[in-house]
Amino acid sequence: MDVRDDAMAHTAPPVHPGDAPRQVTHRLRVITLIATFGGLLFGYDTGVINGALPYMRDDLGLSPLTEGMVTSSLLLGAALGAVVGGKLSDARGRRRNILLLAVLFFLGALGATLAPGTAVMIVARFVLGLAVGGASVTVPVYLAEISPAERRGALVTRNELMIVSGQLLAFTSNAVIAHLGGESGGVWRWMLVIATVPAVVLWFGMLVMPESPRWLAAQGRFSDAFEVLKQVRSTQRAEAELSEVSALAVKDEQEKLGGWKDLRATPWLRRLMWVGFGIAVVQQITGVNTIMYYGTQILTDAGFASEGALTANIANGVISVLATFAGIWLLGRVNRRPMLMIGQIGTTCALLLIGVFSYVMPAGDGRAFAVLAMTVTFLAFQQGAISPVTWLMLSEIFPTRMRAFGMGIAAVVLWLTNFAIGLAFPSLVSGVGISNTFFVFVALGLLAIAFVKRYVPETRGRSLEALEAELRSRFS
Repeated sequence: MDVRDDAMAHTAPPVHPGDAPRQVTHRLRVITLIATFGGLLFGYDTGVINGALPYMRDDLGLSPLTEGMVTSSLLLGAALGAVVGGKLSDARGRRRNILLLAVLFFLGALGATLAPGTAVMIVARFVLGLAVGGASVTVPVYLAEISPAERRGALVTRNELMIVSGQLLAFTSNAVIAHLGGESGGVWRWMLVIATVPAVVLWFGMLVMPESPRWLAAQGRFSDAFEVLKQVRSTQRAEAELSEVSALAVKDEQEKLGGWKDLRATPWLRRLMWVGFGIAVVQQITGVNTIMYYGTQILTDAGFASEGALTANIANGVISVLATFAGIWLLGRVNRRPMLMIGQIGTTCALLLIGVFSYVMPAGDGRAFAVLAMTVTFLAFQQGAISPVTWLMLSEIFPTRMRAFGMGIAAVVLWLTNFAIGLAFPSLVSGVGISNTFFVFVALGLLAIAFVKRYVPETRGRSLEALEAELRSRFS
């Protein structure tokens, strides 16, 4: 089935009387800032292992297998956290779930910091993974449901900006702590403990944030939903939007959309779910997290000294942040699907060149800086196009009553793909070499380009309710 319909994407979102063009209230900005601390923690906890791992390897006596387990245990936890977090978010509310995730972030970071050995470290990283997976689902859904249609792309992708900012913070603090601590034992513990601070900020901040108005409407709490909408819309627009949201909530309630049974029994949802799975896999098979988790090792293998690789790796964090700013700007001006295509083409070409440079150039400064230039190019396309579009589309395409659950199931596929890549990468490099490893990702990238071209729908320019009606019709 071909689900393309780019022409429809030019439909302008409705602007109701009383709204200034692209109006975003101060309250909406505060809500976005606080909620995206979940993204900051997501980024820091996935990125910190990049610089902590070489020091942890010596202190904990890690083998290639246990090194992969320490890295990928977070990803396995994230897969479980995504589906459980999505289900809890639909059942208990987005806000309450984010509060729970803040507690898990704190406990996981503290446990990893104090871990006396490999087993405790793996468990602590798994707990962090539960929080990361839950945040990867709940925060984008919360932002999508509270945002005006014309600002949804920009506001949801603020979470992606906070993710890459968290990764940059991790890379920078790793380099600073390594420089100050040198070869002293336990320097990696200082790298890990920093994550407890934003976890505390997230918990206290969400105590005073409102619940998602669309979740409230799905529970039949229409007056509460209206009160929240009035905080972030003009009164006229809040009334008009509540009418649209309420009508669809009643229809979803009549169809009992909201769980596994409904997913299996509803053909259009099953087809939509497979598209969500594909979008999730496409984001991961670029190999982005080999750069995030093993970037220091890749640069060391290319010719950098250990401390030089830590410092050079900051460039990856900087370009990720700058590219995400560019992605946020582009999402308000161009369609989602072409952005995803361009991102896939760019990352595939960058990975091809990393493999070629690693294969044909001798070890030394020339190869080191060539590989660094290509990792920076790769991240520009990944973080500027693929990642923000992926999380945004997954937060948009599912019906209101099962939005977090549907996104959670898709995120399980995403995190399991991430887990498999993170676990296999060190062994793959050891077995076939770094060049051939990146050539494998090039082949996967070509398959991803074909999938996006054939199956991915356009979602820009609709309210969530209008998009649901369109996808329901298209996949039926």
